Amino acid sequence: MTTPTQQLSDAGVSIWLDDLSRGRLETGTLAKLIEEKNVVGVTTNPSIFHAAITAGTDYDATIAKQAAAGASIEDTIFEITTTDVADACDLFAPVAAATNGVDGRVSIEVDPRLAWDTAGTIAEAKHLYKRVNKDNVLIKIPATLEGLEAITATLAEGISVNVTLIFSLQRYRAVINAFQSGLEQAKENGHDLSKIHSVASFFVSRVDSEIDKRLTAIGTDEALALKGKAGLANARLAYQVYEELFATERWALLAESGALPQRPLWASTGVKDPAYPDTLYVTELVARGVVNTMPEKTLDATFDHGVVTGDTITGTYTEANSTLDALEKLGVSYNEVVALLETEGLDKFVASWKELLGDVEGALAAARKAS
Repeated sequence: MTTPTQQLSDAGVSIWLDDLSRGRLETGTLAKLIEEKNVVGVTTNPSIFHAAITAGTDYDATIAKQAAAGASIEDTIFEITTTDVADACDLFAPVAAATNGVDGRVSIEVDPRLAWDTAGTIAEAKHLYKRVNKDNVLIKIPATLEGLEAITATLAEGISVNVTLIFSLQRYRAVINAFQSGLEQAKENGHDLSKIHSVASFFVSRVDSEIDKRLTAIGTDEALALKGKAGLANARLAYQVYEELFATERWALLAESGALPQRPLWASTGVKDPAYPDTLYVTELVARGVVNTMPEKTLDATFDHGVVTGDTITGTYTEANSTLDALEKLGVSYNEVVALLETEGLDKFVASWKELLGDVEGALAAARKAS
């Protein structure tokens, strides 16, 4: 009898863990998730690193070493995060080899304070890629308007990219355009397109959190009946966009040159509302060729009691459109919600990064004093 996570993999979904820490690497718990729960990749973000670095003593020796060397706060964080990601890349190297680089991927995000700085993002992406120095790393770039050009430029250098913080269908179309433009430039630059990989991280549960709040405020039976439906509808329509834009003549020309499609990745898949099934954003977003990056709690729930019934996306587009139309009729503005979520998402990552800077500054000062 196969496990739900094996069934999910068999249905064409790549399971990635949305977490990383030195402890996971050194204790073997991450290796165990690869072996037992079909985990074939890892994503990180500023909040994850903040939690990892401040949670215990795993990084004390590194911080002490950096303090003795007179390293800056930024250099210390860069050393810690890139080392963890490089080590995770080594752990996932067999998966990457077995899948020709499609899976076995580990993501590291550019400094979130650069989200509105195109040139700064490009420089940071190159710097991270060079320091990690692993074929299976993905450089994470937020899908801000300023980020789109950076995505294209980074891919044009032959660097694989995870585009993050996508909330709207319109922005997702722009992301796919930026991806295909990047591959076209990479081809001109002489890069092997079959070696360049990308995912587009489309956020799910946060859409429900914001829209449900607005539906509750409206309070009518019609409004309350729509709660918990927007996140899935939005993601399913994103998959429709993916199907459409990777079936064009433009894409066919790139595919002939060895290019692989940018896979949709479902992010923010932990359920925020306890009234909903804890596997909602996993079992209801199954289609071949997608990635689902899960916090460990969601992964454990899926492994324990997830009911995988095959493809739950294709064929749902009419219903999904009806859901978004119904929300607009109630006065819930889709464009307003997705713009707010992008701003809040970036603000959260910047706040986590600033907290991390402060915490590491204190740890470096304490280490210098102790020595």
